[in-house]
Amino acid sequence: MTAGTASWLPLSAGERSVAIEVLVHGPLSRTELARRLDLSPGSLTRLTKPLIESGLLIEAPEAGSPAEARQGRPSQPLDVVAESRSFIGFKITEDMVYGVVTTLRSHIVARHDRPLTTHDPARVVDLLAEMTDELAREHPRLAGIGIGVGGLVQDRAVVGESPFLDWSEVPLAALVKERTGLPVVVENDVAALVEAETWFGAGRDLDRFVVLTIGAGIGYGLVLNGTRVPYAEEDRGFGRHWIVNPNGPLTPEGERGSAVSLLTIPNIRYQVRAATGGDHSYEEILALAAAGAVMPARVIDEAARALGVLVAQIANFVLPQKILLAGEGVGLMDVAGKVVEDTVRAHRHPLAAPLDLETKVSDFHDWARGAAVLAIQVLVLGSAAA
Repeated sequence: MTAGTASWLPLSAGERSVAIEVLVHGPLSRTELARRLDLSPGSLTRLTKPLIESGLLIEAPEAGSPAEARQGRPSQPLDVVAESRSFIGFKITEDMVYGVVTTLRSHIVARHDRPLTTHDPARVVDLLAEMTDELAREHPRLAGIGIGVGGLVQDRAVVGESPFLDWSEVPLAALVKERTGLPVVVENDVAALVEAETWFGAGRDLDRFVVLTIGAGIGYGLVLNGTRVPYAEEDRGFGRHWIVNPNGPLTPEGERGSAVSLLTIPNIRYQVRAATGGDHSYEEILALAAAGAVMPARVIDEAARALGVLVAQIANFVLPQKILLAGEGVGLMDVAGKVVEDTVRAHRHPLAAPLDLETKVSDFHDWARGAAVLAIQVLVLGSAAA
């Protein structure tokens, strides 16, 4: 497929629904596609013809006998060529930029990371432009850039507030587009991860789906009717005011018993350091707890109970079909997963349906992939980007 990106756009609402269904769920036969979208054969033909002519969709070979293949177009599934376009995703942390290149179906085909030595916005943009140039040499068919940032993002373009970077009102999308010439979309990193899991991951085909992340902070994303629900407090300290244990420990900020005070990696490290005088990494604390060291085990047990309460409360109020637990702190489940599960059961009705709690072992490249999915959505949906 050699058609340019511009030839795909704009798509009508009907064409867009067909394109998304094939992208997310394909390859699909015309019969199945018509069933999923409640379309007549004639309507489906009308909608798919321009998509095939533009090169967005192809008629894929169908596995089976030559006789089956000779039956013609009705038996040939429709699909996209995932490798036809590439997308860059960046996840910006306090001290690193993690970069990936993905296909149209969000499969990671390259990784490229660089240290972040300054938070000056102009220098960060320089670094993102340099990384884009380096990735473009091996992946020339780039169609867009997505950037995930821990903080409040306005209009998928401006970082309104980022405590990790000490940014305020930084027009990041416009600055990066000016340097790269590519469409750029910026979003809160948790929101980007939720979008990726909704389109291509654990939340695909689900009407009610929750993503809960634990790590440097706590992130929450809710999907209803297959669409992420934005909210005003997005990444302004979710969990800081969610009290899961009123008798829990204080954090350096003076909060007692909140989800943040009990579950985040910095506060778990603080609690162990305050109790033992030793400064340990999160991984070391998990290993010490697993080996039976008294204070690390107590802190991890409290964290596990807090997570169980939080998950149970979300399940009780949202009634999700699945909760995905992700982030760099999910190693807690390896050490204290049974405590989490027992606590969830203790805080739900005895006859409640079993909770589908899925744990995803992830690193920052998964967050960067989430940002790349934003760029994929911009291309396919035709939505705004800088």
